[in-house]
Amino acid sequence: MSKKSLTNALIYLLLAAMAVIWLFPFVGIVLESFRVETRAQVGYLFPKEWGLDNYRHLFQNTDFPRWFLNTGFMGVAVAVLQTVFILSMSYALSRLRFRGRRLLMNSMLILGMFPGFLTLLLIYKVFVDLGLTMENAPIGLVLVYVASSGMGYYVAKGFLDTIPKTLDEAARVDGATRAQVFYKIILPLSSPIIIYTILMGFMAPWGDFMLASYLIHENSAGMNVAVGMYEWVSKTNLNHMYTIFCAAGVVVALPVITLFLSLQRYYVEGVTGGAVKG
Repeated sequence: MSKKSLTNALIYLLLAAMAVIWLFPFVGIVLESFRVETRAQVGYLFPKEWGLDNYRHLFQNTDFPRWFLNTGFMGVAVAVLQTVFILSMSYALSRLRFRGRRLLMNSMLILGMFPGFLTLLLIYKVFVDLGLTMENAPIGLVLVYVASSGMGYYVAKGFLDTIPKTLDEAARVDGATRAQVFYKIILPLSSPIIIYTILMGFMAPWGDFMLASYLIHENSAGMNVAVGMYEWVSKTNLNHMYTIFCAAGVVVALPVITLFLSLQRYYVEGVTGGAVKG
């Protein structure tokens, strides 16, 4: 065996070992979700009795369907609105030259370094006054996620910088407006970065816990899946809700896994394309 072949074999072996380590927790959750002999946490991996009782209980006897719909609503709304704002901001910064452009970009870069939880107290006070907490928290959360989304222009702008400006100039000579150039020329060439932005926008509310728990508290009607499922692993609920929690974890993971597997090619193109230029 040549030195190169041996090196490749060792690399593949290492990658396979890492994959097993990374996938083991998820495999364990899947197996636990089908265990029906007890709902408590146990010290063995493979169930002694298999069944779908946990999934039936999840959808028939809990508020999980409501949480799932709340989270889905937030994910879709944020993905659409955030994509519109980010692409519009990225196009303006990539194609237009105006006074204060560099200052604007640097200001957004600096503001983005501050963690969002610094504004939690102010956000909660404003949303309480507007009635956007508790059962109305999903709408309030969408507003929070979308409000500063334009500041995340970096990757999208880098991708748009790779599209030749001669296309814009040719369209402008033919009488196209800036808006027509954006919608009819730039966007059709930007499908990878559009899909990347949609995926990132969808993921933000799908797995958020800190901000959601801050606005929702104990009102089940407005909870997302992260906040609702957290209640099931408390000391009082763990012994009779653990396998239900695992079943919910599998259901929550399925949409994300499906999206990433089906759109993986565009996701990679968007990331690598946006990293070429800033």
